[in-house]
Amino acid sequence: MVRVPLTPQERERGERFGAMLREARGDRSMVDVAAAAGVSAETLRKIETGRAPTPAFFTVAALAHALHLSLDDLAVACAEDSGDGEQALSA
Repeated sequence: MVRVPLTPQERERGERFGAMLREARGDRSMVDVAAAAGVSAETLRKIETGRAPTPAFFTVAALAHALHLSLDDLAVACAEDSGDGEQALSA
């Protein structure tokens, strides 16, 4: 199966999502958060840097749980028309 290339908007959404995770992680180490979510530190690194802009739902859910983030807030913040994701999270 051939994967369709991501659009620029999908890449931007992945970068916004990664930035939100980095901000939510704060002073916690990447290794600690990844372990709490049950994913590898490399997976978290790829997501945070935008190199994995479309992570699986259960990966997103596990990271949200480990970082005490609402899936609803993440969805709103990552929507194409939300503008600045940080503003959407603080709303």
